[in-house]
Amino acid sequence: MAGYILVVQMDIPDEMEDEFNRLYDNEHVPNLLHVSGVHGCDRYKLETSSDEGMARYAAVYHIDSPDIPESAEWREWADKEGDWVSMIRPNYRNLTRSIYKKIN
Repeated sequence: MAGYILVVQMDIPDEMEDEFNRLYDNEHVPNLLHVSGVHGCDRYKLETSSDEGMARYAAVYHIDSPDIPESAEWREWADKEGDWVSMIRPNYRNLTRSIYKKIN
């Protein structure tokens, strides 16, 4: 069982939301699931927040080690040729990446 989660939060322009979600689900996540030590990804869209600047989208990756998102293997799969890299990556904003260690 994964001992860590990587939480990636971001915003995308409204007019790109459909394409963003399609590519995240059908290209980006499947690529990253090839990385050793990545066990899954759950995606969320913000409903409410006390933080006005909170990003609208969050992806929670279940990972074995906090080093995985900085690995060459992660970079290789994250940068795979495709529409995610050329169409979505240049347009997302308010990006944050946080790693949490499971405590129980």
